[in-house]
Amino acid sequence: MRRFLLLNLVLWLSAVAAGAATLDTIAQRGSVRIGFIADEAPFSSSKPGADPKGYAIDLCGKIADAIEGQVPQLKREYIEKTLANGFDAVKNGDVDLLCGAVTVNLKRREIVDFSQPIFLTGATALLRKDSPNYLQTLFLEKPAVRAVSDHVASTRIIGVRASTTTGTTLRDALATQVSKTKLADFPTHEDGLAALESHKIDAYIADQVLLTSLAKRARDPSALEIGDRLFTHEPYAIAMRRDDANFRLLADRALTAFYLSEEFLPMLENYFGSEAAPMLHTQIIMEHVPD
Repeated sequence: MRRFLLLNLVLWLSAVAAGAATLDTIAQRGSVRIGFIADEAPFSSSKPGADPKGYAIDLCGKIADAIEGQVPQLKREYIEKTLANGFDAVKNGDVDLLCGAVTVNLKRREIVDFSQPIFLTGATALLRKDSPNYLQTLFLEKPAVRAVSDHVASTRIIGVRASTTTGTTLRDALATQVSKTKLADFPTHEDGLAALESHKIDAYIADQVLLTSLAKRARDPSALEIGDRLFTHEPYAIAMRRDDANFRLLADRALTAFYLSEEFLPMLENYFGSEAAPMLHTQIIMEHVPD
Protein backbone atom coordinates (compact mmCIF):
# COMPACT_ATOMS: atom_id res chain seq x y z
CA MET A 1 0.00 0.00 0.00
CA ARG A 2 2.82 2.37 0.92
CA ARG A 3 4.59 1.57 -2.34
CA PHE A 4 1.39 2.26 -4.27
CA LEU A 5 0.97 5.65 -2.59
CA LEU A 6 4.59 6.59 -3.27
CA LEU A 7 4.19 5.62 -6.92
CA ASN A 8 1.08 7.80 -7.23
CA LEU A 9 2.91 10.69 -5.57
CA VAL A 10 5.81 10.40 -8.02
CA LEU A 11 3.42 10.33 -10.99
CA TRP A 12 1.51 13.33 -9.67
CA LEU A 13 4.68 15.35 -9.10
CA SER A 14 5.91 14.43 -12.57
CA ALA A 15 2.64 15.61 -14.12
CA VAL A 16 2.79 18.91 -12.24
CA ALA A 17 6.40 19.48 -13.28
CA ALA A 18 5.63 18.70 -16.93
CA GLY A 19 2.56 20.93 -16.95
CA ALA A 20 4.35 23.88 -15.40
CA ALA A 21 7.40 23.75 -17.66
CA THR A 22 6.18 25.71 -20.70
CA LEU A 23 8.45 28.71 -20.22
CA ASP A 24 11.38 26.48 -19.22
CA THR A 25 10.88 24.37 -22.34
CA ILE A 26 10.78 27.47 -24.52
CA ALA A 27 13.97 28.76 -22.87
CA GLN A 28 15.79 25.47 -23.42
CA ARG A 29 14.64 25.33 -27.04
CA GLY A 30 15.33 29.01 -27.66
CA SER A 31 12.10 29.38 -29.61
CA VAL A 32 8.36 29.65 -29.13
CA ARG A 33 6.29 27.41 -31.38
CA ILE A 34 3.22 29.23 -32.65
CA GLY A 35 0.60 26.96 -34.17
CA PHE A 36 -1.87 28.53 -36.58
CA ILE A 37 -4.90 27.59 -38.68
CA ALA A 38 -4.18 28.59 -42.26
CA ASP A 39 -7.59 29.48 -43.72
CA GLU A 40 -9.17 31.63 -41.02
CA ALA A 41 -8.66 35.15 -42.35
CA PRO A 42 -8.68 37.76 -40.91
CA PHE A 43 -7.50 35.86 -37.80
CA SER A 44 -4.85 33.65 -39.36
CA SER A 45 -3.89 32.97 -42.95
CA SER A 46 -0.75 32.12 -44.85
CA LYS A 47 0.89 32.12 -48.25
CA PRO A 48 3.70 29.82 -49.40
CA GLY A 49 7.12 31.04 -48.33
CA ALA A 50 5.83 33.68 -45.90
CA ASP A 51 5.02 33.82 -42.22
CA PRO A 52 1.31 33.70 -41.38
CA LYS A 53 -0.56 36.92 -40.72
CA GLY A 54 -3.78 37.98 -39.07
CA TYR A 55 -5.34 39.43 -35.95
CA ALA A 56 -4.78 36.31 -33.81
CA ILE A 57 -1.24 35.95 -35.16
CA ASP A 58 -0.46 39.51 -34.11
CA LEU A 59 -1.82 38.89 -30.62
CA CYS A 60 0.26 35.73 -30.32
CA GLY A 61 3.15 37.94 -31.34
CA LYS A 62 2.45 40.19 -28.34
CA ILE A 63 2.66 37.15 -26.08
CA ALA A 64 5.92 36.16 -27.79
CA ASP A 65 7.23 39.67 -27.05
CA ALA A 66 6.49 39.09 -23.36
CA ILE A 67 8.25 35.72 -23.46
CA GLU A 68 11.25 37.37 -25.11
CA GLY A 69 11.50 39.64 -22.08
CA GLN A 70 12.46 36.51 -20.14
CA VAL A 71 14.14 34.56 -22.96
CA PRO A 72 16.52 36.88 -24.86
CA GLN A 73 16.98 36.33 -28.62
CA LEU A 74 13.82 34.25 -28.76
CA LYS A 75 13.05 32.73 -32.14
CA ARG A 76 9.51 32.27 -33.44
CA GLU A 77 8.55 29.08 -35.22
CA TYR A 78 5.24 29.04 -37.08
CA ILE A 79 3.69 25.59 -37.44
CA GLU A 80 0.55 25.06 -39.52
CA LYS A 81 -2.17 23.01 -37.84
CA THR A 82 -5.84 22.23 -38.39
CA LEU A 83 -8.79 22.31 -36.03
CA ALA A 84 -8.71 18.52 -36.11
CA ASN A 85 -5.14 18.21 -34.82
CA GLY A 86 -4.30 21.60 -33.32
CA PHE A 87 -5.51 20.94 -29.78
CA ASP A 88 -3.64 17.65 -29.52
CA ALA A 89 -0.53 19.49 -30.75
CA VAL A 90 -0.90 21.89 -27.81
CA LYS A 91 -1.52 19.05 -25.37
CA ASN A 92 1.52 17.11 -26.60
CA GLY A 93 3.82 20.13 -26.53
CA ASP A 94 4.29 20.29 -30.31
CA VAL A 95 3.14 23.92 -30.20
CA ASP A 96 3.11 26.41 -27.32
CA LEU A 97 0.28 28.62 -28.60
CA LEU A 98 -2.54 27.86 -31.04
CA CYS A 99 -3.72 30.96 -32.87
CA GLY A 100 -6.71 31.48 -35.12
CA ALA A 101 -10.49 31.66 -34.87
CA VAL A 102 -10.39 29.25 -31.93
CA THR A 103 -13.61 28.98 -29.91
CA VAL A 104 -13.45 28.21 -26.20
CA ASN A 105 -15.72 25.43 -24.97
CA LEU A 106 -15.76 22.92 -22.12
CA LYS A 107 -14.88 19.93 -24.28
CA ARG A 108 -11.73 21.63 -25.55
CA ARG A 109 -10.87 22.69 -22.01
CA GLU A 110 -10.54 19.01 -21.15
CA ILE A 111 -7.26 18.93 -23.08
CA VAL A 112 -6.04 22.56 -23.33
CA ASP A 113 -6.24 25.85 -21.49
CA PHE A 114 -7.12 29.24 -22.99
CA SER A 115 -6.10 32.83 -22.64
CA GLN A 116 -8.62 35.52 -21.87
CA PRO A 117 -10.94 36.20 -24.85
CA ILE A 118 -9.47 37.87 -27.93
CA PHE A 119 -12.74 38.22 -29.89
CA LEU A 120 -16.49 37.62 -29.58
CA THR A 121 -18.74 36.55 -32.45
CA GLY A 122 -21.43 34.01 -33.34
CA ALA A 123 -22.42 31.67 -36.15
CA THR A 124 -24.73 32.53 -39.03
CA ALA A 125 -25.08 31.69 -42.72
CA LEU A 126 -23.54 32.79 -45.98
CA LEU A 127 -26.34 32.62 -48.54
CA ARG A 128 -26.77 33.17 -52.23
CA LYS A 129 -29.42 35.70 -53.09
CA ASP A 130 -31.39 32.84 -54.67
CA SER A 131 -31.06 30.55 -51.65
CA PRO A 132 -34.35 29.03 -50.42
CA ASN A 133 -36.80 31.33 -48.67
CA TYR A 134 -36.76 29.29 -45.46
CA LEU A 135 -33.06 30.05 -45.07
CA GLN A 136 -33.54 33.73 -45.81
CA THR A 137 -36.26 33.87 -43.14
CA LEU A 138 -34.09 31.96 -40.67
CA PHE A 139 -30.90 34.01 -40.98
CA LEU A 140 -31.93 37.45 -42.25
CA GLU A 141 -33.73 40.04 -40.14
CA LYS A 142 -35.57 41.40 -43.16
CA PRO A 143 -35.52 38.78 -45.91
CA ALA A 144 -36.44 40.10 -49.32
CA VAL A 145 -38.93 38.32 -51.55
CA ARG A 146 -36.86 36.70 -54.28
CA ALA A 147 -37.27 34.10 -56.97
CA VAL A 148 -35.80 30.75 -55.98
CA SER A 149 -34.88 28.08 -58.52
CA ASP A 150 -36.47 24.64 -58.21
CA HIS A 151 -33.02 23.06 -58.14
CA VAL A 152 -31.95 25.11 -55.16
CA ALA A 153 -35.21 24.58 -53.30
CA SER A 154 -34.92 20.79 -53.60
CA THR A 155 -31.32 20.57 -52.38
CA ARG A 156 -31.70 21.36 -48.64
CA ILE A 157 -28.02 20.86 -47.88
CA ILE A 158 -26.13 23.14 -45.51
CA GLY A 159 -22.36 23.22 -45.48
CA VAL A 160 -20.09 23.56 -42.45
CA ARG A 161 -16.39 23.28 -41.89
CA ALA A 162 -15.29 19.96 -40.39
CA SER A 163 -14.23 19.82 -36.71
CA THR A 164 -15.86 23.14 -35.75
CA THR A 165 -18.07 23.89 -32.77
CA THR A 166 -20.66 25.24 -35.22
CA GLY A 167 -20.86 21.91 -37.04
CA THR A 168 -21.28 20.06 -33.76
CA THR A 169 -24.08 22.40 -32.65
CA LEU A 170 -25.97 21.99 -35.94
CA ARG A 171 -25.57 18.23 -36.00
CA ASP A 172 -26.87 17.94 -32.43
CA ALA A 173 -29.85 20.17 -33.25
CA LEU A 174 -30.80 18.19 -36.36
CA ALA A 175 -30.52 14.92 -34.46
CA THR A 176 -33.40 15.94 -32.18
CA GLN A 177 -35.91 16.55 -34.96
CA VAL A 178 -37.17 15.08 -38.18
CA SER A 179 -35.63 17.17 -40.91
CA LYS A 180 -34.89 16.85 -44.61
CA THR A 181 -31.92 19.18 -44.21
CA LYS A 182 -28.52 17.50 -44.43
CA LEU A 183 -25.11 18.71 -43.36
CA ALA A 184 -22.05 18.53 -45.57
CA ASP A 185 -18.58 18.86 -44.03
CA PHE A 186 -15.82 20.71 -45.86
CA PRO A 187 -12.09 20.66 -45.05
CA THR A 188 -11.70 24.43 -45.60
CA HIS A 189 -13.90 27.51 -45.78
CA GLU A 190 -12.79 28.01 -49.39
CA ASP A 191 -14.22 24.59 -50.28
CA GLY A 192 -17.52 25.53 -48.65
CA LEU A 193 -17.65 28.79 -50.59
CA ALA A 194 -17.02 26.97 -53.87
CA ALA A 195 -19.85 24.53 -53.12
CA LEU A 196 -22.22 27.39 -52.33
CA GLU A 197 -21.37 29.26 -55.51
CA SER A 198 -21.84 26.12 -57.62
CA HIS A 199 -25.27 25.40 -56.05
CA LYS A 200 -24.13 22.16 -54.39
CA ILE A 201 -25.30 23.51 -51.02
CA ASP A 202 -27.96 26.04 -50.03
CA ALA A 203 -25.96 27.84 -47.35
CA TYR A 204 -22.58 27.76 -45.67
CA ILE A 205 -22.57 28.13 -41.89
CA ALA A 206 -19.66 29.63 -39.97
CA ASP A 207 -18.87 32.45 -37.59
CA GLN A 208 -20.09 35.76 -38.95
CA VAL A 209 -16.71 37.46 -38.86
CA LEU A 210 -15.17 34.64 -40.93
CA LEU A 211 -18.01 34.77 -43.44
CA THR A 212 -17.50 38.51 -43.92
CA SER A 213 -13.93 37.87 -45.01
CA LEU A 214 -14.85 34.77 -47.02
CA ALA A 215 -17.55 36.56 -49.03
CA LYS A 216 -15.03 39.13 -50.24
CA ARG A 217 -13.09 36.31 -51.90
CA ALA A 218 -16.12 35.00 -53.84
CA ARG A 219 -16.28 35.06 -57.63
CA ASP A 220 -19.20 37.49 -57.36
CA PRO A 221 -19.59 38.92 -53.84
CA SER A 222 -22.70 40.83 -54.91
CA ALA A 223 -24.52 37.51 -55.43
CA LEU A 224 -24.09 36.61 -51.75
CA GLU A 225 -25.39 37.89 -48.44
CA ILE A 226 -24.41 37.26 -44.84
CA GLY A 227 -26.95 36.48 -42.16
CA ASP A 228 -27.48 39.07 -39.43
CA ARG A 229 -29.05 36.62 -36.97
CA LEU A 230 -26.57 34.74 -34.81
CA PHE A 231 -27.48 31.36 -33.30
CA THR A 232 -24.34 30.60 -31.27
CA HIS A 233 -22.00 32.46 -28.93
CA GLU A 234 -18.36 32.06 -30.00
CA PRO A 235 -15.68 33.51 -27.71
CA TYR A 236 -12.24 33.18 -29.34
CA ALA A 237 -9.04 32.77 -27.36
CA ILE A 238 -5.49 31.49 -27.72
CA ALA A 239 -5.03 27.85 -26.75
CA MET A 240 -2.11 26.78 -24.57
CA ARG A 241 -1.08 23.88 -22.37
CA ARG A 242 -3.14 22.98 -19.32
CA ASP A 243 -1.84 23.09 -15.75
CA ASP A 244 0.55 26.00 -16.26
CA ALA A 245 -1.00 28.96 -14.48
CA ASN A 246 2.21 31.00 -14.66
CA PHE A 247 2.38 30.77 -18.45
CA ARG A 248 -1.28 31.67 -18.81
CA LEU A 249 -0.73 34.62 -16.47
CA LEU A 250 2.14 35.80 -18.68
CA ALA A 251 -0.12 35.55 -21.73
CA ASP A 252 -3.04 37.36 -20.10
CA ARG A 253 -0.78 40.13 -18.82
CA ALA A 254 0.61 40.64 -22.33
CA LEU A 255 -2.88 40.75 -23.84
CA THR A 256 -4.26 43.09 -21.17
CA ALA A 257 -1.35 45.50 -21.60
CA PHE A 258 -1.92 45.56 -25.35
CA TYR A 259 -5.71 45.95 -25.08
CA LEU A 260 -5.18 49.03 -22.90
CA SER A 261 -2.57 50.53 -25.23
CA GLU A 262 -3.15 53.07 -27.99
CA GLU A 263 -2.13 50.47 -30.58
CA PHE A 264 -5.12 48.19 -30.07
CA LEU A 265 -7.86 50.22 -31.78
CA PRO A 266 -5.76 50.79 -34.94
CA MET A 267 -5.17 47.03 -35.13
CA LEU A 268 -8.92 46.39 -34.98
CA GLU A 269 -9.49 48.99 -37.67
CA ASN A 270 -6.88 47.33 -39.85
CA TYR A 271 -8.47 43.89 -39.68
CA PHE A 272 -12.17 44.63 -39.24
CA GLY A 273 -12.72 48.13 -40.62
CA SER A 274 -13.20 51.54 -39.05
CA GLU A 275 -16.97 51.11 -38.59
CA ALA A 276 -16.82 47.85 -36.63
CA ALA A 277 -13.63 48.60 -34.67
CA PRO A 278 -15.05 50.87 -31.91
CA MET A 279 -17.77 48.36 -30.94
CA LEU A 280 -15.29 45.48 -31.02
CA HIS A 281 -12.88 47.54 -28.92
CA THR A 282 -15.57 48.06 -26.27
CA GLN A 283 -16.60 44.37 -26.26
CA ILE A 284 -13.07 43.06 -25.83
CA ILE A 285 -12.12 45.65 -23.21
CA MET A 286 -15.18 44.58 -21.19
CA GLU A 287 -14.01 40.95 -21.31
CA HIS A 288 -10.33 41.51 -20.53
CA VAL A 289 -8.63 40.58 -17.26
CA PRO A 290 -8.16 43.77 -15.18
CA ASP A 291 -4.69 44.86 -14.05
